[in-house]
Amino acid sequence: MTLIGPEAVVVRGDEAETVGMLGGKGRLLADSSATGGAVSTLRVTLGRGKDGATPHYHGGSSELFFVVDGSAQVLVGNEVVTAQSGDLVVVPPHLPHAFAAAPDSGADLLIVITPGVERFDYFRLLERIRAGEATVEELLAKQDLFDNHFLESPSWRDAREEAARSEP
Repeated sequence: MTLIGPEAVVVRGDEAETVGMLGGKGRLLADSSATGGAVSTLRVTLGRGKDGATPHYHGGSSELFFVVDGSAQVLVGNEVVTAQSGDLVVVPPHLPHAFAAAPDSGADLLIVITPGVERFDYFRLLERIRAGEATVEELLAKQDLFDNHFLESPSWRDAREEAARSEP
């Protein structure tokens, strides 16, 4: 990452930290501290039909999902929408949301949270949980810190179960 002057940030793709995610990988582009609190942003690449994030909401930030390539299912409130390459979904604070690659596609997503929240440690913690080096209880204890509050969503569960049944 390069800071230009007091306000501009340039992140070269090959310099971004990469973390493993449940269904793919995440490239940590710019956290809140790098952007003066304006945004936190990452790029997530998911394999065909793979899960991204489970249902949750943010109390103080909106989350933007831009589909760079492929197709993604996105929970927006109680509705599951399918977003295609070039589509944009913006979820305001307090609205439940989740995302995954569509059953018949992979997904490459640019995700922006605004105003920004220090979230890179959240993704690092998720990676440590997957590696067995941390526990889900540690994650749940930090929901307020990361402004990432988990919840149940029957409509998301049903959509993802249907997606799993359609796998070849």
